[in-house]
Amino acid sequence: MAEPRAHPAPARLPTLTEVMQEGRGVPALRRVSEAAAPPVPERAAEAAAAADPGGTPVDEARIVEAVLSGLQQRVDLMLEYRLREALAPLLARATDAILQEARVELAHTLRDVVARAVGQELARRRLR
Repeated sequence: MAEPRAHPAPARLPTLTEVMQEGRGVPALRRVSEAAAPPVPERAAEAAAAADPGGTPVDEARIVEAVLSGLQQRVDLMLEYRLREALAPLLARATDAILQEARVELAHTLRDVVARAVGQELARRRLR
């Protein structure tokens, strides 16, 4: 019985669709590990030219910047929406609590002011 050959571990594991598109697993692993190797500068220019059939070189930095800018805007909008959604009930409860506390304090202060005014009026009438 033949023993299976040992293959070196690939730089990254292929996805199931990559393996299935290649037919059998071993050739796919070799191709994926070769594709995972960092490109040599000459090959990078060739790959960029091949990616754009019009012949103009692809500016990867501009593409990354554009994608990040669009993503940042979406993240900002979603974060603002979620914060408003989460904070609205908290702020409503906090406002209710502050108003209730203010009413209690105002009632206490008003009682003190009325009690002092009544005491002063009674003292003034006694002196007459």
